[in-house]
Amino acid sequence: MAGKVWLDKKPETNRDWLAIIFASILFFTLLRSLNVVAGMTGKVLGILSPFAGGIVLAYVLDPFVRWMSHCVLKDKKNLRWIAILSAYVLFILLLVLLVWLVVPQVISSIGTLVTSLPGYIENVQGTLRYIQDTYGINLQGLILALDNYEQLMGKMYSMAVAASPEIVAYLQALVSNVVAVFTSVAGSVYMLASKDKLLHQLRTVVHALLPRKLAENTLRICHIANENFTGFYVGRVIDSAIVGSILLVILQILGISFAPLISVLVGVTNVIPFFGPFIGAIPSLLILLFVNPLQALEFLIIIICLQQVDGNFIGPKILGRSIGISALWVLFAVTLGANLFGLVGMVMGVPLFATLFGLGQELIQWCLDRRGVDSEGVRIAREDDLEAVHIRDDEDAGQNLSQD
Repeated sequence: MAGKVWLDKKPETNRDWLAIIFASILFFTLLRSLNVVAGMTGKVLGILSPFAGGIVLAYVLDPFVRWMSHCVLKDKKNLRWIAILSAYVLFILLLVLLVWLVVPQVISSIGTLVTSLPGYIENVQGTLRYIQDTYGINLQGLILALDNYEQLMGKMYSMAVAASPEIVAYLQALVSNVVAVFTSVAGSVYMLASKDKLLHQLRTVVHALLPRKLAENTLRICHIANENFTGFYVGRVIDSAIVGSILLVILQILGISFAPLISVLVGVTNVIPFFGPFIGAIPSLLILLFVNPLQALEFLIIIICLQQVDGNFIGPKILGRSIGISALWVLFAVTLGANLFGLVGMVMGVPLFATLFGLGQELIQWCLDRRGVDSEGVRIAREDDLEAVHIRDDEDAGQNLSQD
């Protein structure tokens, strides 16, 4: 085994030393010009962003296309366009249904919340006065602070007015990026239609540029990452939709205010592992505290019970097998992703970390195998060692026979 891995080889020829020197100079140059490299990378990513959007859209629609092509169209390649067209029609219908059913109710809930805010604040002040009179807790400062809600609303209005130019500019940028949106959609259609051809081209490039063993490992890692991302996100989206729907039905039955707004908020944030339920539940709880503290308590009990049901029954049934990391590592991945890349990092952190975690396990096992020990540090008898023992035994037996 020794000497067969490039890490074990010593530089012997002039070419080896030149390669080391060149790699060191290149690494030092990259470190010196890290800001320039980051800026150039940002520009390149900005140019390629429409194609990145196409990749994301194709990635989202691909599971449905594969299912329809296999189960309905019986893998007939000349009918694949029907599966792609059906995927886009279904995607557009779902968006229209979401906008038609949810958005008006959400806007209505927000409008009702804003117009009824003075009455809600009076309810909260009445509750605080009751607690103060009954239990002798001094809450006068908080009550007086709520009296200045008009000043608070004025500040919020001023902030909205100050931010309006940025909002208008952002909307204008969205409208002006119609070409980019069209490019993303057209690119996703081409990717779905030529998926097998594109994957074959990428595999060909990998095999052409990398050594055989490295190319095989690279493709294997890509396959593992694809499985982790696809399984995780498809499962999380379905799970979040079910949780949001169940919550909407329960809140409507109990007559809790702003049920559509709260259900959408909790359902969308539930896509984020671990912190998602809290991110959606805390603002909803604060809204209900202003409306009716009793409803806020009911909502708190409902969301705790629903999350327990989701974590123990709904989630495992939909996600199927675990992604291979414990709850501690899920928390670590979400926290690390949030600190590095914000909301995107929170969403992508878990499947990415699961892939890296699996590769780390393989690396540790490879190191243990090279050292010939198990996970406890106990030496493992190898076939080479056993053969050497047999040879020595045979030699000793031959020497004994010759002496006799």
